[in-house]
Amino acid sequence: MKKTIILFSVILLSFSAAKSQTSIPVQFQELVHKLSQEVPGQDKKQTVTTPPNRLLEFAKSMLGIRYRTASSSPSRGFDCSGFVNYVFSNFGFKVPRSSREFATSGETKKLEDAKIGDVILFTGTNSRSRTPGHVGIIYSIDGDEIKFIHSSSGNKRGVTITSLDEGFYKKRFIKVVSIL
Repeated sequence: MKKTIILFSVILLSFSAAKSQTSIPVQFQELVHKLSQEVPGQDKKQTVTTPPNRLLEFAKSMLGIRYRTASSSPSRGFDCSGFVNYVFSNFGFKVPRSSREFATSGETKKLEDAKIGDVILFTGTNSRSRTPGHVGIIYSIDGDEIKFIHSSSGNKRGVTITSLDEGFYKKRFIKVVSIL
């Protein structure tokens, strides 16, 4: 009887330890699976709701929320990495909180391999320093034009959609990181 109880306890502890190793909460696992799958036959310009588009629809719902340094709250405002962190976190993804940390997360891609929903990294305002200082989420790809949604401290101030060709973003571009 004692051996049975010990064996049962060891099995129970092993099961609970294995379950605690899951990095994504159970309620989000199906959503993560759906978000990470490509939908065959979809044109990037279509407005059909594909999994990355669900994430972007959520992000778009925050257009106009003001910029606020060191904030990741829709009620107070967002800085760039706070906005990206908030969007991905609402879909169960554990992503960095700072733009510098995004440089070492996910899968690095070239700009020409970017997909909607990928994170795009830029230098800060000093384009000579190749240290990440700004992030956004790729919102649309139409031929060579890439638009991204981000929280900007610049003229538009707040959550906005910007073309990579606007301003000096292309000069500040560092890389694309795939989280999905």
